[in-house]
Amino acid sequence: MSVRNLQHLLAPRSVALIGASERPGSLGATLLANLAGGGFRGAIYPVNPRHEQVAGLTCYPGLASLPEVPELAVLALPARAVPGIVRQLGEIGNRAAIVPAFGLSLERDEYGRTLKQAMLDAANPYLLRILGPNSAGLLAPPLGLNASMAASGALPGRIAFVSQSGALMTGVLDWARSRGIGFSKFIALGESADVDVGDVLDYLATDGTTAAILLHLEGLRYARKFMSAARAAARSKPTVVLKSGRIADGACASALRGGALAGADDVYDAAIRRAGMLRVFTTEELFAAVEILAHARPHGGERLAIVSNGAGPGMMAADALVCNGGQLAQLSSETAERLGRTLPAGWSHAHVVNILSDAPPERYRDVLAVLLEDPQADAVLLVHAPTAGVDSVAVASAVAPLARAAARNVLSCWLGGDTVAQARALASSADIPSFGTPEDAVDGFLQIVHYRQNQNLLMQVPPTVPDTEAPNRGAARQLVRTALAERRHLLTDPQAQAILDAYGIPHVRTRAAANVEEAVSAAQQIGFPVAVKILSPSVMHKSDVGGVVLDLDTPDAVRAAAGRIQRRLGSARPDARFEGFVVQAMARRPEAHELFAGVVLDPVFGPVIVFGQGGLEAEAMADHAVALPPLNAVLARELVGRTRVARLLAGYRNRPPANMDALLAVLVQVSRLIEDIPEIVELDMNPLLADSSGVVVLDARMRLALADQSGSTLDRLAIRPYPRELEQVVQWRGQPLMLRPIRPEDAPAHLALFAALTPDDVRYRMFVRVRELSPSQLARFTQIDYDREMAFIATRPGANGQDETLAVGRVVLDPDNVSAEFAITVRSDLKGQALGRMLMEKLIAYCRSRGTREIVGEALPQNARVIALVRKLGFEVTPAGEEGVRKLRLQLR
Repeated sequence: MSVRNLQHLLAPRSVALIGASERPGSLGATLLANLAGGGFRGAIYPVNPRHEQVAGLTCYPGLASLPEVPELAVLALPARAVPGIVRQLGEIGNRAAIVPAFGLSLERDEYGRTLKQAMLDAANPYLLRILGPNSAGLLAPPLGLNASMAASGALPGRIAFVSQSGALMTGVLDWARSRGIGFSKFIALGESADVDVGDVLDYLATDGTTAAILLHLEGLRYARKFMSAARAAARSKPTVVLKSGRIADGACASALRGGALAGADDVYDAAIRRAGMLRVFTTEELFAAVEILAHARPHGGERLAIVSNGAGPGMMAADALVCNGGQLAQLSSETAERLGRTLPAGWSHAHVVNILSDAPPERYRDVLAVLLEDPQADAVLLVHAPTAGVDSVAVASAVAPLARAAARNVLSCWLGGDTVAQARALASSADIPSFGTPEDAVDGFLQIVHYRQNQNLLMQVPPTVPDTEAPNRGAARQLVRTALAERRHLLTDPQAQAILDAYGIPHVRTRAAANVEEAVSAAQQIGFPVAVKILSPSVMHKSDVGGVVLDLDTPDAVRAAAGRIQRRLGSARPDARFEGFVVQAMARRPEAHELFAGVVLDPVFGPVIVFGQGGLEAEAMADHAVALPPLNAVLARELVGRTRVARLLAGYRNRPPANMDALLAVLVQVSRLIEDIPEIVELDMNPLLADSSGVVVLDARMRLALADQSGSTLDRLAIRPYPRELEQVVQWRGQPLMLRPIRPEDAPAHLALFAALTPDDVRYRMFVRVRELSPSQLARFTQIDYDREMAFIATRPGANGQDETLAVGRVVLDPDNVSAEFAITVRSDLKGQALGRMLMEKLIAYCRSRGTREIVGEALPQNARVIALVRKLGFEVTPAGEEGVRKLRLQLR
């Protein structure tokens, strides 16, 4: 991942158009017209040896004749000419180019390379960044830059639009211009041979001209890079995604049932949610989401109060809200009483407030004031239908001051066309999101809700899952190695359940039997009643061949059932290899729910966890949800909550709720299993029974792949899990001390550490006086992206049995892994006892192992301890010229 030299691409001060032309309809003429007509404030240098002047601009015969090195080059050239020109650009010092040419992947040069590879080989020695090939270009309207093939320009604004489809460019630009929507950047990525989605998101996350990001996705190649960049961008500004190709190529290929449940679009949806972004499904929703999120108040909550001047429109809004999973605010009795004093006797006296068709502007204002004070209402939607004798503009003017000053969100719907156009415009100018139909207004509100839910997942501090056993990874790995040595890629039931044992996942008692009499003996050891199942690596789903018989109460019944199962296998699958039987205790849990939990391998995002309703009808019911590992309790609960079966698990009538802690613990352990053992590429636990007493797996199947096929844990997971290998026990003051990476579960201990700092120590760390950490700050400090940053804590068991954090050392790496910015915090009463030095040395060793070039930081001159510490470790300390701040720098390579 890299943002290196992207400033030359996205904010250039000069542009060279190579292949400039005046021939109508040519690529060079289109690009020249857009560059010259966009109002670009920098220099434009047309290059073409056949012209001395084009479009009133001096035209240069070649790169060597240019008066300066252009920051950005646009190549209006055929594919075969591109690699050579890219090399020349690198040689003269250019560092960014746009390549619109198509077909570089199809043609080869004299060395057998594709022209695309030849282009990249020419660019790499110079770190020359390439947008394309097959890119429709980019626009930066605040700079007046239109280096694109778009038929029309863009208005300046604060929204960045990034698209993998150049064909979408013209339509979106025209659509946005007609609605007065402007852009800070408009980027068509093309084939993303070099600059891709992750690079652009990293740049835009810190771009001061961009307030919100719109992203059109067709597909991804580098899931880890995308997830790190997307999570960073979503933390800093609203990021909205339109993902096309929702039905392309169906589900993940899989031999187990889980693969039939998890489709590619489900996985993208899970990734977008996990990154804290908002997904929309139409272009109109894309821009509506930006308007909503740009105007949305920080006040949370999901309960919407609806007020309308007619029963019909109000009920339409309520129907849309409830049918799409929203919550209608249940107004308090005090609010109803106040409304009764404000409204005529004929008002609705319902939770959808009908203020009647003759409502004057003052009535709208007074009712809105009452609703904004109701603690049961988190937001208010005002629906207005034009009526004779009521001035719609006056209504908008009456409510605008209240809405603008409100801490809660106020949305508006102005039914109609020209009659309410001015009122709608007035409301929008007052920062009130305005819509043309009740349904659109409700969709807008639900976008706020969904966006905040995703942001909460990004920021929330998870609790520790109770009773989660530390896994026996060694035993599980040995089982996998043994199976692979036997060339067995589908584990037997006993092997699969032994791995579940290693991770503390409950399952029914199980024995393997080589023949009928061993099956009888196994049943007697387990205790009746039992189930008998076929054991064959050739059979994926035992019930498909009549390979399961349940509720066997006697040895004779087991003997007869085993014989029947073996005969059925011979008849249905004469080619199948018979290895015996599996005998299991019958699980007598009449009130248990049949669930499914498993893992499948997505071709882009790697392992994904699937959960939903189980049993034989799992595929037909299609009640499932997917999530990216690693999971913690919060993420596991959110995964369960996205299924319909979650409502049943909560209990109903006389059926008690299922033990949710036990279920979440299983899902977290499944996540740990798939993180630890990369050879397990699929896991299928169906049914997984859950009731008030806990959970138990009745049947589990696992499929393996060779490690060199599945990749290492780090490579195959879209989100890097907790790096357990970096844990270290050291001796400190005669007692063991754990130095390890920080975890989200460390949030309470981190708060306690902050509370134990003196005001001066807080100022030394934060550079300002801060009394307490906000929830978002706490999440930012404890929920880190281990691929982008590292925070090591020194921790020990506390007096209350909970671990306490004594000190923390942190580095944040830039996307190019060139520079890492560090910070050290030691509990105020433990200073001078080598904690800071231990953590600093660990940070330095970590950065060296990552290949980082330098570690940098800043310190106030009063922070003498830190300055003395880093000097001893070899840091340069120099004045930064800003209020006496000292710059700290350690060269690593």
